[in-house]
Amino acid sequence: MEAAVPILGLTDHEEHLVEEVLAYLESGNRDDLERARTRISCLRELGTVISRFPSIREGQVLRGEKRDEETLIESISTFTHPSHLLRSPTRVVAIRSYLVAKSHAFTMLSILVQDKPEFYVPIRRILFSIISTLMIEEVYFSCLGDTSFPGPIRLRLANDLVTLWDSGVDPRAIEHLPALEALWAARDSASPSFGTMDGASELVRLSSDLEDDWHTFLVNTISNDETLEALEEFLFGLSYEEILEVRSRLIRFGIAAVGNDEVRSYLGSNPAYTIVNDADPRLTYDFYVDRRDAAQLRKRMNAPGPKRTLEEIYLKYRIAKEP
Repeated sequence: MEAAVPILGLTDHEEHLVEEVLAYLESGNRDDLERARTRISCLRELGTVISRFPSIREGQVLRGEKRDEETLIESISTFTHPSHLLRSPTRVVAIRSYLVAKSHAFTMLSILVQDKPEFYVPIRRILFSIISTLMIEEVYFSCLGDTSFPGPIRLRLANDLVTLWDSGVDPRAIEHLPALEALWAARDSASPSFGTMDGASELVRLSSDLEDDWHTFLVNTISNDETLEALEEFLFGLSYEEILEVRSRLIRFGIAAVGNDEVRSYLGSNPAYTIVNDADPRLTYDFYVDRRDAAQLRKRMNAPGPKRTLEEIYLKYRIAKEP
């Protein structure tokens, strides 16, 4: 029996917000309104087209070889590597394209309503949820490849991935979005002062804004060098290698504390990682990808430094605690 193909589109909340924003734009620049309408219309049409592709849960027989959800789950790790793009089911590739298109559409809306907090704030939250969905998808891959995770949890994660690729929504990821959002909000409110570069003041300010779950995570993992190194990258916005370079300079020249401008003068004009600012939430994802790629390179090269991002370490900790 064929599975019902999910219809890919905006949630009721997102549709309502879009309609309110378009109504607001009617009183302003006509060109802005038409651009916004066109972008949202294209996004809806893209969702409709993607929905015409077979559901990933739909069993198929191709040249005598059965392909169904069970065999797909077993082969997820095979096609998640970038070099295996042509082996990926169309719907998997398409759903990522849809999320990118959705982020572009809502980024446009955020620019057009940046002076209206009642629209701007919820749009930013939608953008962050898109970014988090992409992050969480990668963490699921990591969990599936981690044999220390119990089989039932890995099976649930595989099914969650299938649900995400089918519908664009992972219901279980919603449980982790508030934690990620709180972590990033705390980081934004605790911009690094660098100082002695020990990270203590930043960690205290960050932790004061977070819930007990974060504190328990720190208590259980902070003794691990990788957690501390990944946390320092997250807090300072510098790579592990840059942090070592700055600390070495402080010791070599007997400098007690350092400011932001001095750090940049030490490291030159090309920072290793994207500098995040409040103007464009997509920079959050760029910063994450920079750290992820650096971590993966260290892992391949067996080089010192964190082999995972803070987000991956934190989310895997939360997932491992699930009943």
